[in-house]
Amino acid sequence: MTMTTEKPTLWHCHDTRSLRPLWTLEELGLDYDVVSMQFPPRYFEPGFKELNVLGTVPYFVDGATHMTESSGICHYLVERYAEQAEALGLSLKPDNPEFGDYLNWLYHSDATLLFPQTLVIRYTQFEPEERRSPQVAEDYRKWYHARLRKLDAHIKDRTYLVADRFTIADIAVGYALYFGESQGLDKDYTPQVKAYLARLKERVALNRIQALGEELSPFLHPELLSGPAKK
Repeated sequence: MTMTTEKPTLWHCHDTRSLRPLWTLEELGLDYDVVSMQFPPRYFEPGFKELNVLGTVPYFVDGATHMTESSGICHYLVERYAEQAEALGLSLKPDNPEFGDYLNWLYHSDATLLFPQTLVIRYTQFEPEERRSPQVAEDYRKWYHARLRKLDAHIKDRTYLVADRFTIADIAVGYALYFGESQGLDKDYTPQVKAYLARLKERVALNRIQALGEELSPFLHPELLSGPAKK
């Protein structure tokens, strides 16, 4: 797979972490391209590993910049396109008293909230039947909900995470909650976490791009997993 891009371009799989930068691009109102693929693309998208040696999504190109980390791409976008981001209030600058919280939530979203979910889904859906482990999945389900305690306390009296406005920190954390909902992990969300997620899901930008690539999603179409053997 080779491609020359003149616009910021995102390689995306429906409902995966690439939703974060896709949502950010849409909130910023940038002119960008999206390449939708079947998950996991390292098995189903010919030539993708030649483009991105990790074989993961997201994969993002903006001129000479090539990136693979979803929260990092969001951070890059609001710094690279700072005029738009500042006009929309999507980012915080270092002189803001909540700048540290902003960065902490941005990276807490992956390192703390999404990590246990990946193990739940791996050991319930993506491992071969003989390697699936309900006990591992249950342990990491509990771990995930335990790691929501900080968010649960923080969001009780807030509409958004920092500075009384919607930022990319909300996109990053919101995706972790949204993905948990798609895996049935939301049944133990507290009322304030559920309400926070509901607010995020009302964003016009999210609703414009939410369905992109859904026809290629094995989460919605399990029969797609009968393709090439996993490696």
